[in-house]
Amino acid sequence: MKKHLIKDVVENSIADQLEIKSGDYLVSIDGNEIKDVFDYHLFSESSNLTVEIEDSEGEVWEIDIEKDEDEDLGFIFDNSLLDEYKSCTNKCIFCFIDQMPPGMRETLYFKDDDSRLSFIQGNYVTLTNMTDDDVDRIIRYNLSPINISIHTMDKELRCKMLNNRFAGEKLEYIKKLNENNITMNAQIVLCKGYNDKEKLDETLEKMMPFIPNMKSCSVVPAGLTKYREGLAELKPFTKEEAKEVIAQVEKWQKIFKEKYGINYVYAADEFYMMSDTPIPDEEYYDGYPQIENGVGMTRSYMNEFYEYLNSLDGDDRARNVSVVTGELFYNCSLEMADAIEKKFPNVDAKVYKIINDFFGHTITVTGLLVGHDIIEQLKGKDLGDELLLPANTLKYGEDIFLDDVSLDDLKCVLQTKPIIVKSNGKDFVDKVLGNADNSDELDTRNKYEL
Repeated sequence: MKKHLIKDVVENSIADQLEIKSGDYLVSIDGNEIKDVFDYHLFSESSNLTVEIEDSEGEVWEIDIEKDEDEDLGFIFDNSLLDEYKSCTNKCIFCFIDQMPPGMRETLYFKDDDSRLSFIQGNYVTLTNMTDDDVDRIIRYNLSPINISIHTMDKELRCKMLNNRFAGEKLEYIKKLNENNITMNAQIVLCKGYNDKEKLDETLEKMMPFIPNMKSCSVVPAGLTKYREGLAELKPFTKEEAKEVIAQVEKWQKIFKEKYGINYVYAADEFYMMSDTPIPDEEYYDGYPQIENGVGMTRSYMNEFYEYLNSLDGDDRARNVSVVTGELFYNCSLEMADAIEKKFPNVDAKVYKIINDFFGHTITVTGLLVGHDIIEQLKGKDLGDELLLPANTLKYGEDIFLDDVSLDDLKCVLQTKPIIVKSNGKDFVDKVLGNADNSDELDTRNKYEL
């Protein structure tokens, strides 16, 4: 029977009170094998249960537990999924990992396509490595929402785009999930010449029967690096083409709004910014169902910024800081810095646009900036007392960039103090004004679009 290493226990939890320790193993709950984290949560919900524990010396004992329903047992596992991660079985024409340069850390080359991470972390999955049993389990456990990378409802085209001969038939799982009232969200990675224009119309029309269980759909541009040798020929959207995508999406929004009362489908912020089209108002986004996918994040950020800045009284404090941003968010960063300086006239916030030489100039989002580019483009400049860096440029929970340059490396070369700014407008104001200490807690949101 599969057993799971307990890395630690939550202080004052049931596990702590039972003196279960790091290095022990969870073997079963009520005699049920724990295949993964979903089994663990399902079987541990009961108010009366029996856990089987094996200690570090191999001794096994059973413990009867009475607790409140849904009260957590307090185990912290060595592997939070309690299983191996499922890797992707596709070779999508737009896959970002296939466009990575050689020589980066090994974990950056792992392609996950694990439906369980959709429920835990909000990942989007293609359904291609799922089985009938996987879908039945989602239905049986009533797991929601599942985030699905659809890309196209044309089965033959989907097989071509994902380079997987099963990709088309796996769309049938959406029907089954819908019939069993499983909540879903969808994304379409738009590739010029493949699933755009008439094919996008066809996809959105074929998705209509899944509403309201299919809650929302985002349309995002494929990220194209300079490392595409041997891959399918893809070209970025031009300014005019981005405007056309927005117009097409807005055409469908009117249809969905009239029929279902919501816009339902949303173009990613990138399309608006690359076409110099004003970001829509907050009402447009229907409560931001796709904000983790880069839809409405700019509007949310700017609203947070102005709401907080307008609540402050200006003063004569003196500050001299620099702000790092990517090309896409540069104009917004300039606007925010100017607004702060008008209210606080002795604050000088210089905004530096970093060009992505590492991945290529078609990559314009801040979250894919690397330490080397930041250092090379800021070296020798007067950066003031602090350098403000968006948290999403760093590996989650660590002080290193995608290229393994560390914050200490950056500090040493640029001779200024790096300050991490979380992905919200309030924190931007606070860090520019020096209102808050630089927290070690990095941003929990992994956003590439700012």
